Amino acid sequence: MLKAKELTIYARLLIQLGVNLQPGQNLAIRASTDAAPLVRKLVEVAYESGAPHVLVDWSDDEINRIRLRMAPEETLAFVPEGKVEDFIRMIEGGAAVISILTPKPELLKDVETSRIATVTKAMGKAMKKYQELAQGGEISWTIGVVPTAEWANVVFPELGEEAALAKLWESIKLATRLDHGDPLAYWQAYANRLEERTAWLNDQQFTRLQYWGPGTELTVELPKNHRWLGGGLKNSQGVYFLPNIPTEEVFTAPVRNGVNGRVRNSKPLVYNGQVIDGFTLTFENGQVVQAEAETGNASLQALLQMDAGAAHLGEVALVPHDSVLSKLGVVFRNTLFDENASCHFALGAAYPFCIEDGVTMSKEERAGNGLNESVIHVDFMVGTAELDIDAVTVEGRVVPLFRNGNWV
Repeated sequence: MLKAKELTIYARLLIQLGVNLQPGQNLAIRASTDAAPLVRKLVEVAYESGAPHVLVDWSDDEINRIRLRMAPEETLAFVPEGKVEDFIRMIEGGAAVISILTPKPELLKDVETSRIATVTKAMGKAMKKYQELAQGGEISWTIGVVPTAEWANVVFPELGEEAALAKLWESIKLATRLDHGDPLAYWQAYANRLEERTAWLNDQQFTRLQYWGPGTELTVELPKNHRWLGGGLKNSQGVYFLPNIPTEEVFTAPVRNGVNGRVRNSKPLVYNGQVIDGFTLTFENGQVVQAEAETGNASLQALLQMDAGAAHLGEVALVPHDSVLSKLGVVFRNTLFDENASCHFALGAAYPFCIEDGVTMSKEERAGNGLNESVIHVDFMVGTAELDIDAVTVEGRVVPLFRNGNWV
């Protein structure tokens, strides 16, 4: 566990830079009961920062697991309307949102995939408005994490539980730079460097990217007037915030029907408490036409069938193999950390702000500009030390971007 001072530093990092909470702005926190010490500190810092009201939307991982295992099948799609409405009403009123993860990679390994898919789909529909507000750049949001013993045992199976949890906390401190003298200043400066990279990429307006790596040979078309982003974002009120801490990526959206070839994952994907690993996806005209995983294949198939957009890509992200997260040498089995150690894609929804004026477009206009829509947005990692990526200009000139996993 973090020491009291470190817990306060982490809370301030998430409040003051993560969502950049403004005086007079409400805050909503979504968290498991396992994260209670950090959540209490977040509430304290939020009120110190001038929040009129802080809403904590609690969940309990074990209760959720019991429901998934034992509730009647016909009840699994039920989502309490009042709870969702309160949350949506608050963020529609301008509240910032902090989600605190308490990963347990194998929590639902004994639960039928179809039951998990039913609950996931129902919750995705119920929270569609939140997804639209977050992905449309209307609100400030960020993600934090609290390690669990279950997670630590998976990441460091060679250690005893206490030692594993201590090492995982230490790894998270290094990843989030809580060991730095001034983490807020560090991340602001680092975000500025990422934004310099995105400015260069946006000036180029490449038409497509070409990937080569172990098990990967893929071509990804990019929309006209696409925008690369990285580091911080600005919400519709012009407030700067940092949605991911840590963050090492620059990202944009691909053309929904413009992905062809095959891609192999490089790190395990933990989705809905189940591990998916050793998988290859084959794309034709943007859609996954063949997919098979050595581990968690049923979960992979359920993910791809979530809705019409789930088998298409919504994000392409570039992360050098020599990133700080990658150099830690830890496979976290958690997307927040692993995606910042590896180039990755996301199945599902694209962010509207990844094309010029996308946030003001109708759904039909976004689709016409090549953006994918879905109730899911699930990142999976493909970066390795052998990955090469080329970009192609409008004139057809090939520009090397990555060689041996890193920026040229």
